[in-house]
Amino acid sequence: MTTPRELKAKKIGVLCGGLSAERDVSLKSGAAVHESLVSMGYDALLLDVDRNLPRSLADSGVHVAFIALHGRYGEDGAVQGLLELMGIPYTGSGVLASALAMNKIFAKGAFQAAGLKVAPYRVLTAGEPLDPSSLGFPFPVVVKPSQEGSSVGVSIVKNPGESEAALECAFRYDREVLVEQFIAAREIQVGVLDDQAIGAIEIVPRNEFYDFEAKYTPGMAEHIFPAPLPDGLYRKALEIGTRAHRALGCSCYSRVDLLVTPGEECYVLEVNTLPGMTALSLFPEIAAGVGIPFGELLERILRSASLKIHG
Repeated sequence: MTTPRELKAKKIGVLCGGLSAERDVSLKSGAAVHESLVSMGYDALLLDVDRNLPRSLADSGVHVAFIALHGRYGEDGAVQGLLELMGIPYTGSGVLASALAMNKIFAKGAFQAAGLKVAPYRVLTAGEPLDPSSLGFPFPVVVKPSQEGSSVGVSIVKNPGESEAALECAFRYDREVLVEQFIAAREIQVGVLDDQAIGAIEIVPRNEFYDFEAKYTPGMAEHIFPAPLPDGLYRKALEIGTRAHRALGCSCYSRVDLLVTPGEECYVLEVNTLPGMTALSLFPEIAAGVGIPFGELLERILRSASLKIHG
């Protein structure tokens, strides 16, 4: 693992912005990361990612990439593959783990293979209607694009009459859509750092669920750390978070989203391989809750930067 002194002799490119529906959130994450790294004496450069990224990386002479992108073309393995080709070490997970985590369908398969619980679901392709009789589980259901984050395009559908509008919304973002059984449960997020769960936080949104507005609008969700769970259940949530991270082959850090039922069952929703780094983001809040300030968190992530494909 590279030392901070060695890293301060290199140019760090903070990649943010990008081409996804989460561009604005990524710009905020990137700005927070860049500001903190500069304040600690790093030679950090903020790069707003577009389709000219290969030239921008080459022209700027970046030695290491800190990826603060969210969503497609940044969190899905695309940028990771480019960095592998260019030989630029980068933070976070590699190509395969990033692609798996971003695709909710394949991620669910990996979770199930690892013995983890997921909500019952069906997959619909563009133009395919939702047939309630073929679902195998009752309403309400959750309709979501298979490859978006930050709850973009997600709807809770309480009855079949609401399904057409929900599908239309989800299909704007993807050709494949997940229809999941709605599970009434507490929303628990587990932070994983250095491939081990460090803590769990509970989210209590003011909206019906932890949607885009609740995630990025001050006052729209209450964050409770540590999550107020019985000791045994808290440890179980941490264990499941670690297992989910490892089931996808993730590297260094992630945030694992769980649903915890009154019967103490833990369902894995997804793994975020590049969790937000904004002022309202959960991962830095979890780290701070266990005594890891933002700057130290970034240094630990940065020190793990590497190429994951070895020739």
